Amino acid sequence: MKYGESTFDILYLLFAVIIGCLIIRKSRNRTQKLMGISAVVLGCGDAFHLVPRVINYFSQSDLSAALGIGKLVTSITMTVFYLLLYYVWLGAYEEKENRNTTVCVWLLTAVRIILCLFPQNGWLTNDSGLTWSIIRNVPFVILGAVICVLYFRKRKDIPQLRSVWVNILLSFAFYIPVAVGAGFVPILGMLMLPKTICYINMLYSFWRYVRADN
Repeated sequence: MKYGESTFDILYLLFAVIIGCLIIRKSRNRTQKLMGISAVVLGCGDAFHLVPRVINYFSQSDLSAALGIGKLVTSITMTVFYLLLYYVWLGAYEEKENRNTTVCVWLLTAVRIILCLFPQNGWLTNDSGLTWSIIRNVPFVILGAVICVLYFRKRKDIPQLRSVWVNILLSFAFYIPVAVGAGFVPILGMLMLPKTICYINMLYSFWRYVRADN
């Protein structure tokens, strides 16, 4: 298992960063550049958690602090990823910015990041407990729901981005059981694999969008 999961994690990180750089290189406007940046942010952020996780499989050292801090960084960068998805949506669909929606997205982003910084999360011991796992994920789930609905409403307008809303929805369907129950039922952690595949699909959708425009 450790070899299979480690290989998958490394390939995912390489894919996210490389495709992000390729998108940025081929981008012709601000929206396409944001797509590339979002991919790089996702890959680099997840690396803080996945790299120590891979090392932990093959090391006898105590990496609890590194794994916990990695989760903190990933939690923040994942939140920023969804913030970027909002601006990608605005640009790709040429939508006029709605002030209330923008305030809502930024407020949820800020609240989520602030909650992640509380010491009660226990990042240094890699053990936040159920209560704070739920507390810090409430604004994140709401943020994901908002972005999912936005992409759902426009799903028929751009063929390359048609499946983004589905992948957002599924990623949270896989993520929530892990966030809430993985501490009690470790096997639930396996749901992070299909969750990661959802993100791969989203990044590939961005790549298809940029290629189609070029």
